[in-house]
Parts: sequence; structure tokens; C-alpha cells
Amino acid sequence: MIYFETERLIARDYLASDYLPFSQMNADEEVMKYFPARLTTNESNALLNRNQEELTSRGYGLFAIEEKSTGEFIGFAGFHEATFEADFTPCIEIGWRLKRSVWNQGYATEAALGALAFAKENTSINEIYSFTATLNKPSEQVMQKIHFTKVAIFEHPALENGDPLKPHVLYKA
Repeated sequence: MIYFETERLIARDYLASDYLPFSQMNADEEVMKYFPARLTTNESNALLNRNQEELTSRGYGLFAIEEKSTGEFIGFAGFHEATFEADFTPCIEIGWRLKRSVWNQGYATEAALGALAFAKENTSINEIYSFTATLNKPSEQVMQKIHFTKVAIFEHPALENGDPLKPHVLYKA
């Protein structure tokens, strides 16, 4: 199913042909630089399955993102329910992850704006957050480009004290 389209992208369900590029993206050291660890093939496949299950059950989630001009899977963008313990959770977060070869082309911003328009027209979501490690300046820039406002800095409870990824920025639509 196609959920939305932008000028250059299609947000759709996951396909069997997405497993390999999804796994390669999640195993890429640069792509996963601001996450606790790269994913194994099994972990990546399980994540893809969870993403698709959420799309099927909710009608929204972390959409597979395809480049229109090539038909190529390039990553995901969309929504997920954050449930870790914090004063703003549970909440709906918007997020994105794209393979390295398509970085710096505005795709993350384009996909996020498309997802936000989809949510406004097709869901009852009324509050959307976004967060990342304070070190992840590229994702923080996307948050600013999609007109989110920085509301806090917090310590991510799933990460150990002393982990350089523990301090996070929190943005809200």
C-alpha cells in the first residue's frame, strides 16, 4: 500500500525485496553512528517485521521510503510510539533512517514533511515529538527544518551513565 507521495519519494508498505537493503542500512557503521549498536541481520529483519505490523495494525508507522525515480528502497520515515520512561512518554515520535548513499539530498526532510502531512490528514495524532542524541546534529537539523521546537535536553533512560549517546535533545511539533 502507498500511504503518501512527495515530489521525489513514495511512502509504502515493506516488500520482500526490502529485507536486504534494510539490513545493509542497519549494519552500516555511519548510519548507526548515533545508535547504541549496529543491527545483525536477524535484528534488522525483526525490526522490519515490527514496522510492517505497526503499519498494518495502526495505518501509520515507520513507512518504507522509496525513491520515485529509481524505485529503490532508501530507508524509512514516519511514526513510532515511544514508551521508555520519561516525563513526555508514552508519546508518538517522528523519526527517519536513510541509507548513506542518499544523505545530504533533502530526503529526510522531504519524507518527514510528507509523513506529517499524512498524519494531519489521516490520523488522530495531536502531539508529535522527535528526539536524538545531542551529538546527532544532522537529525537535529532535520527537526528544525520541519519546524519543530526544541523543548528539552534529557538523559535517555535506556543508555548507561557515561555513554556519550545518553544526553538527548527533545523537539515537539
